[in-house]
Amino acid sequence: MAYPKQTMSLSLRLDQLHSQARENRWLWLFAIFCRVALAAGFIPSGLVKILGERFTVLSVNHPMGNYLEAVYHTGYYYTMIGIMQVTAAVLLLVPRTAILGAVIYFPIILNICILSLAVRFDGSLITSPLMVLANLYLLCWYYHTWKFILPFNHGASQQGFPKWNDLNNTFPTKFFAGVVTTVALVVLFLTNAFEIMPHNMLKDCTMQCKDKQNPQACLTFCDCIHQEGQPLDKCLEAYDKAK
Repeated sequence: MAYPKQTMSLSLRLDQLHSQARENRWLWLFAIFCRVALAAGFIPSGLVKILGERFTVLSVNHPMGNYLEAVYHTGYYYTMIGIMQVTAAVLLLVPRTAILGAVIYFPIILNICILSLAVRFDGSLITSPLMVLANLYLLCWYYHTWKFILPFNHGASQQGFPKWNDLNNTFPTKFFAGVVTTVALVVLFLTNAFEIMPHNMLKDCTMQCKDKQNPQACLTFCDCIHQEGQPLDKCLEAYDKAK
């Protein structure tokens, strides 16, 4: 099957970028950091589920608390989530199985990220998007192991990468500047993305009301969430009407 020259050029360029990254010691260390950090994020939460304990002490009136309580009562499904989290974490810690861990990890953390944004959950509103980005970095780091599923003409298999002692020590300033900038932008955006937040408890929710132009509307929203246990969308409608 013949491939367009543009496709072959893209494949070659991706191979070159990947090879350059794998030759840098600092990027190796960053990959290790991402593996360990992601594993540390899933092992405690996964073990809690395997042991059959509740993940949080959030009130069931809270949107996330209501969701987690429902999941808790699903029985072995709740346990299976914990097993998959711990499995992905352990696989990440073993170099030979890290790519499999990253593949298993990604849909789980992406689901957590979307859920956190949907219900505006403080606990993982910032951490889960950063974990998604770290997971994507690992998938890119192991690009040579899965690139052949892409519709590119890759030609020969990837040559072996340099050993640790042969790696390039040049510090990738632009890359890490991009990492710091990305983290800062994610934090800045998510801390200002929502006009009003449920927060975890009623007192935390009402504390934000003093900074609102219409504090009473904010208090109406907080009561709707934490006292009445209404869905987030309904409470947001009540907030808009009260304004």
